[in-house]
Amino acid sequence: MTSTRQPSTDGADQAAHQPSRQGAGGIGLLVCGMVAGPLFFAIFSIAGALRSNYDPLRHPISSLMFGPGGWVQSVNFLLTGTFVTLFGWGVRSSVRALGGGRTVPILLITVGIGLIGAGLFAPDPLSGYPPGTLPTAVHPSAHRAVHDLCSTPVFTALPAACIVLARRFTKNSMTSWAVYSAISGTLMVIFFVLSSVAFAQGSALLTPIGGLLQRLTLATGFAWMAAIGWRFIRSRRAQAHPGFRR
Repeated sequence: MTSTRQPSTDGADQAAHQPSRQGAGGIGLLVCGMVAGPLFFAIFSIAGALRSNYDPLRHPISSLMFGPGGWVQSVNFLLTGTFVTLFGWGVRSSVRALGGGRTVPILLITVGIGLIGAGLFAPDPLSGYPPGTLPTAVHPSAHRAVHDLCSTPVFTALPAACIVLARRFTKNSMTSWAVYSAISGTLMVIFFVLSSVAFAQGSALLTPIGGLLQRLTLATGFAWMAAIGWRFIRSRRAQAHPGFRR
């Protein structure tokens, strides 16, 4: 008796479904970058509103790590840093599609790791918070030095990623995205420099709004991440479904 074996289609089925699974996973990583900023701002804004004597216009975000509820901001740093790290990993294929290499993903991953490190090491009191402390520490602590070291990439690597991706957008004739990225990176640098002067108590005009300047720096950067995450998601959907309107 002769048996006719049908060729197995398991391998083909798996191959057919693998791209969609990878696409879904990649989109999930991009979504991490879109939600990181709103989540970060929501948590520290609520935490700041519940603190007496804390002035969001004057005081840095990291000062919320002090006191009994300081763990909330520490977790906020850790959670946001994890999301940004995943986002940096998730943009790799989208950046490659623009002809880019590893620079932008590495910069974004560095930002995420920096946020995680900032959540593990507390700063010193600054700008008079907590109440009764000096405007700036006379002898900075070791944990503040590590906190500042970890925080630096957040304010430097992120604008650098904006500028590098702006060049990629330019070479792909995506003028509006190139301009937006370049402006975002430039504004981040300007706001960061001004906030640094404010927190160093170097200007009677800027010191009272140091917290605001820091928030503007981060808002600009996180908004850019959310925007390019949205743009890359639309591009991936357009590639997976040619009829999808970009």
